[in-house]
Amino acid sequence: MNYSKRHNKFLFQVFAKVIYGSFYKTENEIFNVVNYRNVIKCGWRQTMAIKMIEILNVMVFRRHLRKNNADSKNIKEGDTFNDGFKMEFCDGINVLLGENGVGKTTILKMIYAATQWSIRQADPGKTKSLVQFFSNSLKDSDALKNAENKEDYCYYRVSDGTHSFEDSLSHKVILNYDKWLGLDIQSVFIPTTEMLSHAKGFLAMNQKYNMPFDGTQIDIIVNASLPETREVPSVMSGILDKISDVIDGTVILENDSFYMLKKDGRKVDFSLEAEGLRKLGLLWKLIRNGLLEKGTVLLWDEPEANLNPELYPLVAEILLELQKNGTQIFVATHSYNFAKYLEIRRANKEQVMFHNLYKSRNLFSDEMQKIFPRMDDNSEAIYSQSAYRMDEIRFNHIMIADNKLLDEIYEL
Repeated sequence: MNYSKRHNKFLFQVFAKVIYGSFYKTENEIFNVVNYRNVIKCGWRQTMAIKMIEILNVMVFRRHLRKNNADSKNIKEGDTFNDGFKMEFCDGINVLLGENGVGKTTILKMIYAATQWSIRQADPGKTKSLVQFFSNSLKDSDALKNAENKEDYCYYRVSDGTHSFEDSLSHKVILNYDKWLGLDIQSVFIPTTEMLSHAKGFLAMNQKYNMPFDGTQIDIIVNASLPETREVPSVMSGILDKISDVIDGTVILENDSFYMLKKDGRKVDFSLEAEGLRKLGLLWKLIRNGLLEKGTVLLWDEPEANLNPELYPLVAEILLELQKNGTQIFVATHSYNFAKYLEIRRANKEQVMFHNLYKSRNLFSDEMQKIFPRMDDNSEAIYSQSAYRMDEIRFNHIMIADNKLLDEIYEL
């Protein structure tokens, strides 16, 4: 063992001795008992990023034929084909676009489920069953299979470029789990439904009864209920100040309930605030609890929902700041303006990537029909296109909707 490795191991053991009163034999044992926020602060946690997802016959994602999910017009005889959905991500902000029903939220939940299952010791009360991340009413994973292809092979695979997590619904087993478990990819999922207003007694009730909420909705209450960190990095302090100015205060947890503590000293029940401000209040609490530090994956479903459009630039700036600090971000949005703010305010092109999901709807070229004459083109399989600029994306439904509105305005 060289000097550097010996020195690092010694630091780990000294830290464990100081905090826990005993030495541990390996770094892995120490990581199992040290709260991950302390690890992040000390700079010991390796930055991970989700690089790719592959899906076959799960929910709306069914079998199709296209070379690496690329444009079918480029397919020629002799090419090899990937028969499942595939999407590659950037290390920065990944913006998922597309009409309703193309699987944007499904992809977010798959990534979240995979990252949560990389953690050896998750927070108590968090979701343990994979299927519950998608819905609380499902008995088993068979319900996640594509309705028309239940007998075909069904799986989704999430990869960081080196390791992968594959949930094989066909075999009811997690493949490569021994190499995935222990990566400790910390993640936070913000669902569209505002949950902190329901926090009073929620977690205790959830342990006893079958509550009508999925795992992402339960976990966000767990995350928001965690204790605040002793110190706040300067970058995060600046973000907290910006949010605090908009919500006119901070967020506190007292007796199992959340409140907005206004700058004039008033304590307002969280449920009485405007929902857009509650969304920002939740973001403030997650940052204050140390959950969006370097190396974290943030998944946010429709951040623009119930938010005044005047606040889009602020949220875009916050996400860009978090990304520059080392947080990988995934957002699903239906707002052209919000997505465009991320594009025009980024510091460099690679900081934000757009991924457009769309249905096939007779998009196959004549060449495709010649190579696969029996291909059923009415299946409406889900395809995607990724680009660093929104105007490079075809079949972009939020741009199509905006253009239709402009056409109507010009006709007045």
